[in-house]
Amino acid sequence: MRGVLLVGSGAREVAIARKIMGGSSSVRLYCISSVTNPQIETLCHKYFEQSPNNVGGILSVVKNLSIAIAIIGPENPLEAGLVDALEEVGILCVGPRKSVAMIETSKAFARSVLDECAPEKNPKRKEFTSVVGVKSFLQNLRGEYVIKNDGLMGGKGVKISGEHLHSEDEAFAYAKEIINNGGSFLIEEKLLGEEFSLMSFCDGNDCVHMPIVQDHKRAFVGDVGPNTGGMGTYSFENHSLPFLSDLDVSSAKKTNEAVALQLYKKTGEKFRGVLYGGFMLTKKGIKVIEYNARFGDPEAMNVLSLLETDFMDICDAIVSETLSKLKISFANLSTVCKYVVPKGYPTHPAMGFEVGFDSSQENLYLGAVQDVGGKIIATGSRTAATVGIDKSIRVAEKLAEAGARSIKGNLFHREDVGTDALINKRIEHMKSVCGD
Repeated sequence: MRGVLLVGSGAREVAIARKIMGGSSSVRLYCISSVTNPQIETLCHKYFEQSPNNVGGILSVVKNLSIAIAIIGPENPLEAGLVDALEEVGILCVGPRKSVAMIETSKAFARSVLDECAPEKNPKRKEFTSVVGVKSFLQNLRGEYVIKNDGLMGGKGVKISGEHLHSEDEAFAYAKEIINNGGSFLIEEKLLGEEFSLMSFCDGNDCVHMPIVQDHKRAFVGDVGPNTGGMGTYSFENHSLPFLSDLDVSSAKKTNEAVALQLYKKTGEKFRGVLYGGFMLTKKGIKVIEYNARFGDPEAMNVLSLLETDFMDICDAIVSETLSKLKISFANLSTVCKYVVPKGYPTHPAMGFEVGFDSSQENLYLGAVQDVGGKIIATGSRTAATVGIDKSIRVAEKLAEAGARSIKGNLFHREDVGTDALINKRIEHMKSVCGD
């Protein structure tokens, strides 16, 4: 049996663990995370409660195990240099080294990479390490701006004019708050259009692209409220979205490919893992919102639900740099994923309450929970996700909605994710942006 290490314990990692153990390979799965996810534990040979960011602690654990390959779920261990440390002791990793993971961990670095390989995909922007010049740049953008904390913020470090920031004074106060907390930030022009996610398996030389997904960052029905880590996602059976043309899809794919190659040129390290481009279709074409260096959450649940190729074969091809020799396929089905989250999430989430669910539900993924004496207790972040899968996105949405409603506790979810009404709203919005 081959030892495989999975780092992380959220719903995304549940999806990864199921794919690892559902393939043809003879695998002994180990998991390391700060809490024990019961769905992953049932698939594991052994589970270790250890902070995924504690590189030294993880090395102490793995030295007594026979592990051939490690798969890194969340972003913080990448920033901590976990991949560098594991590879130095002979453990191959699906996940990039620290220097190339900066494509996610530093927004300023990501913009510099794009300047070098796809400058037309960058918005107008300026980087700041103090508040000097902030007001003049805000005025230069005529009130249409986005302020982004440069570091990792779990999807919650972006504030947009007219939505989160309603005056120049509010924007300046947010910028000052970032500086006072020891951070730096970017101010970018506010782009108008529709966002979408394209994730690609990368081995440092080649990229194999996954189905395109649309995420819903806002907390509440109707795309209102604060930003979150993601309240739900959907994908169509043709692996595109209704407002995207073949040319748009090709443009996004070429950008991921260019970024992967540019990272090698810039750092001397190859990107081996999942490269996740967050894009926006605008009147002026495709623009990049951000880059991530791992599977998206919840996007992982959509794409892995459709993956037909043995996942461990893909992991082996990534670490051996042989992706071009492997045929990777995804089912032509639609998916809808909905997260149930504690009331008060993301700003003041409830926690410590018991979560009730049907453990036999096939497409349910537990997230921020802890098993306490056989009871599943919510820990304050996104609690669980359900996925509906069908040729018809209408049916997929109904399946996901039924699954979300079946989970009991002090929870809420966005009922509108994947519905005809919301998808049509996105299509009409894109038409209005382009003047059609």
